[in-house]
Amino acid sequence: MINLVVHATHEAGVKVGGIGAVLDGLLASHNYNNGVRRTILLGNYHADNGLEYERLRSPRNRFTVRYHAREGIAHVPDSVALAFHQVQQFHNVSILYGTRRIGQVEHEVLLVDGSHAATEPINDLKGFLYSRYGFQSSHFEDNPEFNQYMGDAVASINALYALLGHIEQPAIFIAHEWLGLPALFAAERHLPGQFRRVFYAHETATVRAIIETNNGHDLRFYNAMRIAQARGLSLEQVFGSYHDYFKHALLRIAVHLDGVFAVGDFVKEELEFLDPSLRQRRVDLVYNGVPSTRLSIEEKLRSKRLLQQYAQALHGFTPSWVFSHVTRLVPSKAIWRDIRVMEHLDFALRERGETAIFYILSSVRPTGRRSEDVFHWEWQYGWPVHHRADNGDLISYEWDYYQSVEQFNHYARASRIVFINQFGWSRDRCGNRMPAEMEFMDLRYGSDLEFGQSIYEPFGIAQVEPISFGALCLLSSACGCLGFIRDAGGMELPNVLEANYLHLPYWVDYWDLHGILSMGREARDRVEAMIAEQAAYQVIERLPRSNEALQTRLEQGYQLGSRMSWEVVAQDYLLPAFNRLL
Repeated sequence: MINLVVHATHEAGVKVGGIGAVLDGLLASHNYNNGVRRTILLGNYHADNGLEYERLRSPRNRFTVRYHAREGIAHVPDSVALAFHQVQQFHNVSILYGTRRIGQVEHEVLLVDGSHAATEPINDLKGFLYSRYGFQSSHFEDNPEFNQYMGDAVASINALYALLGHIEQPAIFIAHEWLGLPALFAAERHLPGQFRRVFYAHETATVRAIIETNNGHDLRFYNAMRIAQARGLSLEQVFGSYHDYFKHALLRIAVHLDGVFAVGDFVKEELEFLDPSLRQRRVDLVYNGVPSTRLSIEEKLRSKRLLQQYAQALHGFTPSWVFSHVTRLVPSKAIWRDIRVMEHLDFALRERGETAIFYILSSVRPTGRRSEDVFHWEWQYGWPVHHRADNGDLISYEWDYYQSVEQFNHYARASRIVFINQFGWSRDRCGNRMPAEMEFMDLRYGSDLEFGQSIYEPFGIAQVEPISFGALCLLSSACGCLGFIRDAGGMELPNVLEANYLHLPYWVDYWDLHGILSMGREARDRVEAMIAEQAAYQVIERLPRSNEALQTRLEQGYQLGSRMSWEVVAQDYLLPAFNRLL
């Protein structure tokens, strides 16, 4: 039994993205809770951000405040309240402590707002990082993201010690991604020897940067990595130095902690490519899990009818098929590939006399839009079918993506794309045209096809989630979840389609590193055009056109999901990795 596990993460208080989904899955599992006596989620918050605090306190988040001096709440022992007060005074921070019900278990949450934290303890931590690891914080002090997490770190650890008083062994401190590393290093500085230190790699930040910023994207990088590893070359020998990138500099330290966990096979390979010495150590694969809920055909069709009703309200037709893509709107998700596939699907659907609606739920702003704004825009100009860029509706590259959607909808004859740039999937979040009984899980349950054709995807929980619910999941070869699917025997099932965008064009030599590194948009476009057409016709052939076929798909999806569940991840991957640390 592990006495204490501290998870340091920016998603400690509220689930925002992938790490939050991992925590929700693991911390709700019986196997995790049978193996870990006490869990504390350690992170930050912004006390003056009303929207963030509203989400934190939302009934859906199931968060109960136990201590928050700003509100005069102190439902903790007097000794803890006094210790918290002293930390706040010394560091000039705010502390929020409470519990979150994740599944059937209450887990502790400790958040610190270090927006105005005293500088002396922060500088002391920077000095420690330099003397211990040669990490020069001064190179990155013009980066607000770096400063934010460094600013919270020391106060977070002192708040943690104020809460614990004594740390019972064995104890493990996990930094989820680079955002948790400053707190881990602060624990190493102020609580030396008290924790086994783990870096939980949900991605390789340097690799994401390389793939996203070069027009060759995944096609170029993964083929170059394949050749370089065969020749014994490292990432920096092939792609140059990234020492001026603070995430890379932190990664170079993190890979030498007591343990390194990777969420997918590519992440493991990327880390070993970044630091070849890792090949002599163990990087533990700890895949993400997927839901394993048995869904009846009646339940699936009920959810699908709600999605069809929404399509009728938005576009005036009841589609034969419902497609979806639930994702963050970042370059790595390669949503343009979805449109490439949809262009071929539209033609094939028209040939068959069928129709489709494609819902893309994605936003640059993680918290989405205020509900009152959405209702106003819906009334004023028909959001989400229509959008504007002069009023806070479309921001950043949402505008560029919307232009592609508009162009597709103008020419398409059998399908429509709806771009919902919001967080949430219910009438109170998405407007009056959404059916009143609609909930987020209806989008998961009712979808016939989930897109997930990323150029960089360490695992990809969202695109494989609907697999248990009978959906066909279209995944690019860059998706880390394919490794788990293979281990679970799922690649032979009709529920999974792999789009191999890593396939080299015929004119490029398989072992020509220079030629592969020189590939840009032209080569990638030609590969994507070919693979998108192949994928579209495979989708058309695999869509279930009878209740019998749908029932088989539901049963196969449930069985596969059961072999990839969070219970399996905790028992077969995470807890053995914990035990190897002790």
